[in-house]
Amino acid sequence: MKIFLDAMGGDHAPAAAIKGALEAISLYEDIEIILVGRESDIKSELGDNYNIERLKIYNAEEVITMNDSPARAIRHKKDSSIVKGISLLKEEKEAAFVSAGNTGAVMAAALFGLGRIKGIKRPSILTTFPNISRQTIIMDNGANTDCKEENLLQFAIMGQIYARKVLGIDNPRTGLLSIGEEKEKGNQLVKDTYELLKNDRRITNFIGNVEGRDIFNDSCDLIVCDGFVGNVVLKTTEGVASFVFSLLKEAFTSSIRAKIGALLLKPYLKALRDKIDYRHYGGAPLLGVNGVVIIAHGSSDALAISNAIKVARETIKSKVVDEIQEEINQGGEKDE
Repeated sequence: MKIFLDAMGGDHAPAAAIKGALEAISLYEDIEIILVGRESDIKSELGDNYNIERLKIYNAEEVITMNDSPARAIRHKKDSSIVKGISLLKEEKEAAFVSAGNTGAVMAAALFGLGRIKGIKRPSILTTFPNISRQTIIMDNGANTDCKEENLLQFAIMGQIYARKVLGIDNPRTGLLSIGEEKEKGNQLVKDTYELLKNDRRITNFIGNVEGRDIFNDSCDLIVCDGFVGNVVLKTTEGVASFVFSLLKEAFTSSIRAKIGALLLKPYLKALRDKIDYRHYGGAPLLGVNGVVIIAHGSSDALAISNAIKVARETIKSKVVDEIQEEINQGGEKDE
């Protein structure tokens, strides 16, 4: 299978993309990676000591920056790594595009270059959060700030498929993010979505409304919300995690006794940091477009890029796009 990797996207490009690609091909024998970007910059960083059969370069001279307008950029920067990468993906069957670049530009390029899966009204970004025992999926995480209840229903259907096929959760518990567990709680969107999720036969294990605390306590596997709420949750979680570790660092360096305690706890603190470190979760799939597209964090290093490639590989192997196509076009009415 082929992975088209945006070599110019992210804060640490192209070095992080190249190192992540080298790490990935050493781990997975069934992938071929095509680095898409400025050939001169890539070769300067890469050198000559690499497997030319499994790591290749496709030249794209332009770069879409984080400050570029997504819609304008994909129209005017046709020779960019994002636009070219999506174009290459369109010509392949078992393939994916991975980018740590401008999220809006990746979404726009995927939407216009690949199109939506038939029946899908809006693509959605899926993010996995750590919980006390495994992971919790949240959809959407910023692709759609204004949604209708039909959109959230489709997010739930796509999220269930990903949970089953990629994460191996047989009957994922699906919850609707609200301000209380009672069905009467929430704004009109939440109330209308509740009825759809409750009455659609494709939602096999709807557990009702859930609250923000349920993201981390393993009470559900998939949480559905609009992209505005989901992105606030994502950024707040990142901020809280950073804040907590700053407090721990301050506490463990405050005295000789504290430093000794930190030394004794070092393996456990590392395990805790790894569990909440976004780099270990790779990238976020953009579900609903007609191809496998993985969006990595803008500050991704080599480890994060390697794990984003892992997510892409698992999504391809699980045939998630085909499963969504099949499921979304089935009727959802429950038998009386």
